[in-house]
Amino acid sequence: MAELSVNHRAALAQVIECVPDRTLSQLGLAAAGMPGERARTLEAMLVAEIEDRKRRARAMACLAPMFRPRPDGVASTVFPAAVLPRLWKVASASEPALLPLLDSDDDRDLPQVAVVCGRICVAAAAALRDRPAIVWPEAGHDPDVRQAGLAELASCCDLGPLVSRALPSLRTWVGRPDENDLAELRLLVRDSAAIAPEGAQRLLEILFAHLGEAAQILRLVVHSSSAAVQEAFLSESELAVFVDRLIAAVDSRVARIASVRPGAGRDPMAQLKTDITWVAGVLAELDSTIQLHPGSAWGKRARDARMRISQTLSGLLGAAEKAVDRALPLERVKISGRMTRLAPKLDEPIDIEARNEAAGALALLGAIRTSAPVFGCESRRIQVVQSLTTQLTDYADMALEAVNAGEIIDEASGLERIDICARFLELIEAKEAARTVRRRSAVAGVPRPAPAASAGQAAA
Repeated sequence: MAELSVNHRAALAQVIECVPDRTLSQLGLAAAGMPGERARTLEAMLVAEIEDRKRRARAMACLAPMFRPRPDGVASTVFPAAVLPRLWKVASASEPALLPLLDSDDDRDLPQVAVVCGRICVAAAAALRDRPAIVWPEAGHDPDVRQAGLAELASCCDLGPLVSRALPSLRTWVGRPDENDLAELRLLVRDSAAIAPEGAQRLLEILFAHLGEAAQILRLVVHSSSAAVQEAFLSESELAVFVDRLIAAVDSRVARIASVRPGAGRDPMAQLKTDITWVAGVLAELDSTIQLHPGSAWGKRARDARMRISQTLSGLLGAAEKAVDRALPLERVKISGRMTRLAPKLDEPIDIEARNEAAGALALLGAIRTSAPVFGCESRRIQVVQSLTTQLTDYADMALEAVNAGEIIDEASGLERIDICARFLELIEAKEAARTVRRRSAVAGVPRPAPAASAGQAAA
């Protein structure tokens, strides 16, 4: 079979460049099992592309996160994703002899690999300045945005050699750095500032892209200078942008939290828990890293966020008790004469929607256990948990009595309601009460008479 023509190769190469990494590996396996010269050519092209992407991932690791938005939605510097492979192609072509060094997995070669990564970043900066049309085409981009992006990306690439050396220490800097670690970070910041006037901010911007938890950037900010811990100094510095972004993200989430109403479905409640936990983490980080003045702009916005979330949570905590009432309804029954008492309504079908609504509300009680103190509503949460523990335990006791006495028509339905009580207790983290209910439920029910012996068995 004839080999692929030059035009076919060029067209196929363009298609392969657009294939996602996972699909690329699958195509490689498929091509390996196909017969013919063209299949071998395709296989070789796929293998070469896979190798090239591995080298790109390693060489451009210091800048790669900046080509996608942050998963948490916090504002950050982001470049078009399509620019990265073009930038790599041009930069790597200028240093072909160094590329095989990127294939080493030996820890002893890490310093040499870092040097190669730095050289590639320098070549990338030159490509952005000398051949911008190849790296970042004009078509489909706003001219002003593109021009500013080219300049910013080139400046980020200038810092590539420093960042490549810094990344291994990033976890230490946001953890428990000692004096030597802090000195290393501050020296890195000074070196960045020596490369460009905005170098320090740009360095932290790159490191910010590598942080999974956005609020950890505050630790780098305050560690970068002994004066940065003071709000008055920080608010006037170029590093104030990171605090502004976090507080803006807090405001956005607070608005979303405030929009949730009692009775919301499972998905809104799950998002609510995520938002509350995130906001609590950011506010706690602000408290521990920056001395926010209550009367400052930042301090007022942080206080307003706490108050709005506290009000929302207070409403939702109260709604949780009502949701349980709807999921596990009671009715008034006669005891003797005119005397009555409340008892579980066990003979009616279970309201699935009410059960799910209550489960979502109760899951919130457990989920905000660590966040509630940040918003000043921990005492209210504890009060609701204690009240619900008593209510659910009493309901389960009455239902078990009814089941054991044979007072209900559908015993299975009664036992299911008892199981719902146990699950609700688990959601509010009343685990001991939940275990007790489950143990009693396991042996509940009216004893069944033994089956009558057959005539043959009786004769025997």
